[in-house]
Amino acid sequence: MNVYKNTVGYGDHVLFYTTPEVVQMVKVTPAKVVRNRFGEFRHSDVVGKPYGAKVSSTNGRGYVTLLFPTPELWTLCLPHRTQILYFPDISFVTSYLELKPGVKMIESGTGSGSFSHSIARSIAPTGKLYSFEYHQERAECARKEFEEHGFTDLVVVECRDVCKDGFGLEDAVTAVFLDLPAPWEAVPAAKKAFKRNRIGRICSFSPNIEQVSRTCIALHEAGFREIKMFECLLRHYELKTVSFKPIPAAQPVVVSREKLHPRQLVEGSWDEVSEEAVKAYEAAHPPPSNDSESPAAQSQGETVIDSDTVNGPSTLVVAANEDENGMRNRKRKLALSSTIMSRPKREAKTHTAYLMFGILPPQRE
Repeated sequence: MNVYKNTVGYGDHVLFYTTPEVVQMVKVTPAKVVRNRFGEFRHSDVVGKPYGAKVSSTNGRGYVTLLFPTPELWTLCLPHRTQILYFPDISFVTSYLELKPGVKMIESGTGSGSFSHSIARSIAPTGKLYSFEYHQERAECARKEFEEHGFTDLVVVECRDVCKDGFGLEDAVTAVFLDLPAPWEAVPAAKKAFKRNRIGRICSFSPNIEQVSRTCIALHEAGFREIKMFECLLRHYELKTVSFKPIPAAQPVVVSREKLHPRQLVEGSWDEVSEEAVKAYEAAHPPPSNDSESPAAQSQGETVIDSDTVNGPSTLVVAANEDENGMRNRKRKLALSSTIMSRPKREAKTHTAYLMFGILPPQRE
């Protein structure tokens, strides 16, 4: 996962992307087939394809997009063994803990490995992540995934109850992340694990305020400073282009001469127009002849009524000598307008919790 390739080969992990909600991780294997609601996809059909290419199903009715696996995409499709962190929280924690190549840090617990993959990418190639999980089966599954994804040299997974047994590390790391039911019980062990001559940074991820309160007290008693709490809330929006007819006051409306009542083509409101004015207008502007060969038919065009026609005086404009195609295009352009509109999605894939940070100053000998 951490070494990019241009094309897909056997043994590679590839993401089959169909929709934002349907992303599937696949290990390309000879003679294997992936089936989903979009069709059937043979592994052999993706070999040699560049990442980003679209591959059609065997019946040609659907397709998938081949994506190179990244921690962001892995978070969308990983098997959930526990609740996971999503990227609003992951990016925030990565920034505050100042994770970068060469950093050595502790994570407890491992869970589904969502945050672990992002940490491994951030601290590569010379850093080290010590990941602790008290559940034996989850620890084994996570260890297997890290091996398959090429993180063996970066991540060490250990099954341990750190609240009772500690981390077993001293003067070893500069960052600690706690995702535990009782993180305050692991604070003393975290303090021992920090390097004595370096600034130590800790983060606790807790879903309720009672956990935050007890962790805050434990951090303060252990000598941590600059204790802060944050909450990252993310709202997804759907974008859609909407077409609609323009408001009459916004621009002129193009209409056929035959569709207009004579009273609408004379200055003044409806009630103010006299019969004499209507007759005078009709005499000055006779309707076009049905004979397509007559000069009158060739010179008469469409009538454009100014946007103020409905509410007050109007100006009559005759679009003469305009060819039929040009007028049709103009009608189409003026008939509809479009704009981009948005609305929040009803459901958001996220895991809300409180992030508590603290800094441990270098410890004196």
